[in-house]
Amino acid sequence: MKQSIGESTVVHVKDITGGPGALGLLGYGMPGLLLGLTNTGIIQTGSMMLGMIIFFGGIAQFTAGLMEWKKGNTYGLTAYGSYGLFWFSLAALLLLPEIGLAEGTGGSGAMAAYLALWGVFTAFLFIGSLKMSRALQFVLGTLALVFFLLAAGQATGSSTLSVIAGYVGIISGASAIYTAFGPLINEIYGREVMPLG
Repeated sequence: MKQSIGESTVVHVKDITGGPGALGLLGYGMPGLLLGLTNTGIIQTGSMMLGMIIFFGGIAQFTAGLMEWKKGNTYGLTAYGSYGLFWFSLAALLLLPEIGLAEGTGGSGAMAAYLALWGVFTAFLFIGSLKMSRALQFVLGTLALVFFLLAAGQATGSSTLSVIAGYVGIISGASAIYTAFGPLINEIYGREVMPLG
């Protein structure tokens, strides 16, 4: 739409691109749920987990972050971009020792610090989400809890804490999948089919 003001022309550009929120949430929810199943011992890890971490966790979330940047959403850019890089860093922690480029992950203390730092990051995002939907608050609140439980499990050597983190991770991942599909389904039907609070 063009408007003339004197000799100048003002052009208003309407953004008609799709929202990246669903992709970003699924990029956490699906690998997060599988990682929770792995931490509980319900399924075994392997190339399935690594493939999901790299491609749907890392690439999808990082891409969603870039799309949020394009839309001017700093919160979405920070959240999705950072979690995409989290998944890439986790894949590197798993792969580098296997291919002889690193000597382990640095031990349980280093992993506890790594996980606790991600817990702090997520806690700050949770605070920001208090102005957003209840569904997103639940996703971020449970994700922060997952990180802190995993960090405590690494710090203390308690496998019980890791299993509890796995169950919380299943709930968190499933809630992220719900939160991703909520706006999609609601938009398709033109009414609130899946409440988000």
